[in-house]
Amino acid sequence: MNKTVNQKAWFLILPVLVLVAFSAVIPLMTVVNYSVQDTFGNNKFFWAGLEWFDEMLHSQRMWDALGRQLIFSAIILAIEVPLGIFVALNMPKKGFWASFCLVLMSLPLLIPWNVVGTIWQIFGRVDIGLLGYFLAKIGVDYNYTQNILDAWITVIVMDVWHWTSLVALLAYAGLQSIPDAYYQAAKIDQASRWAVFRYIELPKMAGVLMIAILLRFMDSFMIYTEPFVVTGGGPGNATTFLSIDLVKMAIGQFDLGPAAAFSLMYNLIVLSICWVFYTVMTQMDKRDGV
Repeated sequence: MNKTVNQKAWFLILPVLVLVAFSAVIPLMTVVNYSVQDTFGNNKFFWAGLEWFDEMLHSQRMWDALGRQLIFSAIILAIEVPLGIFVALNMPKKGFWASFCLVLMSLPLLIPWNVVGTIWQIFGRVDIGLLGYFLAKIGVDYNYTQNILDAWITVIVMDVWHWTSLVALLAYAGLQSIPDAYYQAAKIDQASRWAVFRYIELPKMAGVLMIAILLRFMDSFMIYTEPFVVTGGGPGNATTFLSIDLVKMAIGQFDLGPAAAFSLMYNLIVLSICWVFYTVMTQMDKRDGV
């Protein structure tokens, strides 16, 4: 006997599909359209093929921005992941202070990105900013608008201040999932603190840490608002990351074709690295399930 399949459930997700079509698919198709065409104005376009992609692949400007982006992402991951783990390990596990610390750690994550940039832009100013004024008073020649090293330090410290809490909260959640029996067994065996971390806590945090690294990489690789508000991509092009360079190309110079090709290549890079993270996480889950 043939069974009748009820397809009415599709009506429940139809609004989501329509929303995704308008918010993602249609803009993506528009970008793809611009990436293979050129225009001389008056809204007249002609076929350009892969010309813009070839131009971007041979653009030193794009490769320089990509290099700065990779360096920035590597630095903030190298700082935020160990720092987040350290904070999580030293947070109270129960009681009032545990709740207080969780709320306190969540506060930086609630601040909008443009507000974070504005805070640090003012904070680092030599004339009215607490940080800039204090460094000037103790004789440190600090100026993030003119010195490349100062600009990089400011942007990195700002990102660490803003996002280390995310890693700490995820690591804390992983630690909370460890049964007390593991710690009791380690105490009976007189395991050292390092041994407890190496063989009990770190393996149990591995899954959430991979998620934390993936989230932080994606966000750091697409960062725009905070460094743009603080430095504007300067001094020179020192903090002009991929997203800032893309906006300058698309809006500042109105080079729609190259900018569209640039954005698609940018998206492909992010998706490729995310796929690598996903593959690693899947292999870890299979290994743990064995």
